[in-house]
Amino acid sequence: MRALWLENGQLTLRRDLPVPVPAPGEALVRVRAAGICATDLELVKGYASFIGVPSHEFVGEVVEAPDDPSWEGQRVVGEINAACGVCETCRAGRPGHCPRRTVLGIVGRNGALAEYLTLPVENLRRVPEAVPDDVAVFCEPLAAALEVGEQVHVRSTDRVLLVGAGRLGQLLARTLRLTGCDLAAVERTERGRALLEQVGVPWIEGDSVVPGSFDVVVEASGSPAGFDLARRAVRPRGTIVLKSTYAGRLELDASSLVVDEVTIVGSRCGPFEPALRLLERGLVDPMPLIEARYPLDSGVEAFAHAARPGALKVIVRP
Repeated sequence: MRALWLENGQLTLRRDLPVPVPAPGEALVRVRAAGICATDLELVKGYASFIGVPSHEFVGEVVEAPDDPSWEGQRVVGEINAACGVCETCRAGRPGHCPRRTVLGIVGRNGALAEYLTLPVENLRRVPEAVPDDVAVFCEPLAAALEVGEQVHVRSTDRVLLVGAGRLGQLLARTLRLTGCDLAAVERTERGRALLEQVGVPWIEGDSVVPGSFDVVVEASGSPAGFDLARRAVRPRGTIVLKSTYAGRLELDASSLVVDEVTIVGSRCGPFEPALRLLERGLVDPMPLIEARYPLDSGVEAFAHAARPGALKVIVRP
């Protein structure tokens, strides 16, 4: 099959990869569309030392599910962490942190920038008929945005600052506003600001942020400068949610965090079913966030496009 292959920081289009064979309990999925996100761009820079097919945002069609043929022909998205199911962490209800897990397109499992992929059947979620492919691609990052609300109780009375309104940040803005909180976002690009305005989220300049004035700050810029701004913005006993993938190390003043009793929450994958409901009901419309579409044969060019400053979602269709 054809696939985009990442090794030693280099992306190449390969046409000689074997179609994967589903392991017991897994399904073979033909990829209909896949998205490129910030994590994929960090993989190219060396994050997770990944070698293989990148991308974990996809919608596809089940071709083969030997252990449960009822899935065959179904249009699906898939949760990206494939856990062992038997270790202490899995038994404790934390499969996303299974020490033996593989992660689609990130750790030990080829991803979605290919004609086919495999995932455990238990990871699959059926896509409602009313949700088109280009919208379904956003299920994984939208679920990641919803994870903030799973981890932190965002009250309608809270002042919340979003730092960075790029690919994921725009989805965070659209989900956070549903809580009724007093939400503002720091975004440098004109396009990002215009997209925020379309959904009624005000943007502000970073220099205008009053130190210690926000209850919750969601850092989605992925930059040290973004974290520094988040740290300045949060009040004592406030919460910073890190919604970023960093390829390198992040320096911080731990003493000030202790003195101000600031809570820092790492956040990544989230619940798919609520994300699919929001997409089906039109409560979150990601279509304005699509910047470009490429065929798989132009996958290297698609990555270059996604790496442009301010670029939003680039979709690849095998």
